[in-house]
Amino acid sequence: MCGIVGYVGHSAGRVNTGHNALDVVLEGLRRLEYRGYDSAGIAVVADGTISSRKKSGKLSNLIAELEASPLPDSLTGIGHTRWATHGGPTDLNAHPHLADEGKLAVIHNGIIENFAELKLELVRKGVDFKSETDTEVAAALLGDIYRNQVHGSSKGDLTKAMQLACQRLEGAFTLLAIHADQPDVVVAARRNSPLVVGLGDGENFLGSDVSGFIDYTRRAVELGQDQIVTITADTVEITDFYGAPAEGKEYHVDWDPASAEKGGFPSFMEKEIHDQPDAVLQTLLGRSDVNGRLTLDELRVDPELLKHVDKIIVLACGTSAYAGQVAKYAIEHWCRIPTEVELSHEFRYRDPIVDENTLIVSISQSGETMDTLMAVRYAKEQGAKTVSICNTNGSTIPRESDAVLYTHAGPEIAVASTKAFLAQITAAYLLGLYLAQLRGNKFQGEIKDILADLNKIPAKIQRILDNEAQIKELGQSMADAKSVLFLGRHVGFPVAMEGALKLKELAYIHAEGFAAGELKHGPIALIEEGQPVFVVVPSPRGRDSLHAKVVSNIQEVRARGAKTIVIAEEGDEAVKAYAEHVFYIPETPTLLAPLLSTVPLQIFALALASAKGYDVDQPRNLAKSVTVE
Repeated sequence: MCGIVGYVGHSAGRVNTGHNALDVVLEGLRRLEYRGYDSAGIAVVADGTISSRKKSGKLSNLIAELEASPLPDSLTGIGHTRWATHGGPTDLNAHPHLADEGKLAVIHNGIIENFAELKLELVRKGVDFKSETDTEVAAALLGDIYRNQVHGSSKGDLTKAMQLACQRLEGAFTLLAIHADQPDVVVAARRNSPLVVGLGDGENFLGSDVSGFIDYTRRAVELGQDQIVTITADTVEITDFYGAPAEGKEYHVDWDPASAEKGGFPSFMEKEIHDQPDAVLQTLLGRSDVNGRLTLDELRVDPELLKHVDKIIVLACGTSAYAGQVAKYAIEHWCRIPTEVELSHEFRYRDPIVDENTLIVSISQSGETMDTLMAVRYAKEQGAKTVSICNTNGSTIPRESDAVLYTHAGPEIAVASTKAFLAQITAAYLLGLYLAQLRGNKFQGEIKDILADLNKIPAKIQRILDNEAQIKELGQSMADAKSVLFLGRHVGFPVAMEGALKLKELAYIHAEGFAAGELKHGPIALIEEGQPVFVVVPSPRGRDSLHAKVVSNIQEVRARGAKTIVIAEEGDEAVKAYAEHVFYIPETPTLLAPLLSTVPLQIFALALASAKGYDVDQPRNLAKSVTVE
């Protein structure tokens, strides 16, 4: 989950066309801090030595340390923001870690699973460890190999040492290393953990994602599994762990640095909530022809195979899993294919029934979620076809899936997901409609009508945002709340769970989402005088509307003292008598309603957490991309 940056510009003795490594790395870390903010550190090569600074806490602590104790100018450097796994968030556990008598610096993302046995081996050799981390073990191993096995053999010493070290490491990891003996080189390795190369002019970059170098170049190279890359100012060389030459795949980053800035909003999260009309619109653009037929060009699975799918399993974690829950309702209704939603981290441990007629749909904003990646790999081993819904071009899960449907939400920096969630739901709708079209479950006119309704959603979201003051005011007034409950039925149930999750993530208070029909089977015992309860009310329109049943649920909790807050469709006057507060959303077909009913809950959670004085972009203990199991 950690953020990593590497940089090499033209070295001393040549025309200096590069940037100061410190400036490049710090800017990259600023953009990557959403990946982890337990500590931050940087190391540069200058005057034949490694100079390093690191500090626990947020990046601002490191910047203050650098102001008090500056690093020398350099054209080679690496930097790291940490989400703690092995060892607490302390100065000693922060990266970089040094080895080879201080001449080698290493940063790391992931977990080294066999660190204990390697550490014991290195202790027996006389290595003195200063931290509690598995990273220092990897650094010490790399230093030992460099010094005793390949030192002085060729210019590729550090590369060769990294190859030999990686052959001994088990787990998921990205490693970046610099050495004082090779001041114009950064060597990196990846296994089951994200790493991308940025291609510049007289300079090259490394990052856990393209945010780490987007200010300097939009040319990027995907790295494959178990690959090592060596960058200098002018070259990028890729091998496997055994030294065999390998190739990456170059691509162009289609968003600019301004897309990741706050745009005048006080937080990235608030900006990203307001980005949602465009995020949904961009995900819909170009997906159908003039006749309303879906043309999902990114889906590379043979249509004949999709016609024979007899089961769909959606794999996801957290917010993405709630997007999958919404998708289940739509896909089963439109396609008549049994659809399950599985938490990725549980899937492969229960011996699931998967075969060649199973379609696996993975949902991950980053495309690097380790639990989901491992579940996808397991499903592929069982012969299933795999489709990824992802927001990050070139990431691992889409690359390893048979097909991909990219959302186009743009960079999402706030840790708590908002616009990526709505874009994921939108993409899942498109996939469901495409399958219905392919299999003949829906007439083309019906699909065209649903697409027309989808294309109205961005404007409807904007209407909610234009009238957000009322729900912001409520959130601010409830800053002292200790618990909030959320109820929903049908597609409103995953919306309720997502609303509760947002409040947990941002405000650190008890929040739970329940199926409203489950209320009488236990959860109603939680209701006491003054308990705030949000209720997502379905439309009163439609033959099979659950509206009356949910209104009854409102009355049940209100009779026991609850403070009821209702999300309802415009024109629904029946709910007013039973609610302290009603927030209306525009009319829309039931299956599409989550794209609207989610938005007020996001605004509420943001307002309440902000009123408590919390950092809504970087909630405690969390990171944006979960790249460890």
